[in-house]
Amino acid sequence: MKILAVCGFGVGSSMILRMSIEKVLKELDIKADVENQDVNSARGIPCDAIFTSIEIGREIAGTVSAKVYTVKKYMDLVEVRVAVNKMLEENNK
Repeated sequence: MKILAVCGFGVGSSMILRMSIEKVLKELDIKADVENQDVNSARGIPCDAIFTSIEIGREIAGTVSAKVYTVKKYMDLVEVRVAVNKMLEENNK
């Protein structure tokens, strides 16, 4: 499974989101490749899911083939866990 954490420039907030996603996946004992990327690069990278802010989610929805999951607070592991669980449920259908 490949997951992208996306922000405007692919450096700051996407790195924080990536680390939170990795922590949640580790807690759930799920192996995945998680990368942080900028918006434009994310559009061209094949992946299973994209995690990002609500604003960027609106911008890229429909321009990528992967499902987009939005998170408001990137360091809030509870919120990130909810988004990750949603992704896992949708991928198991």
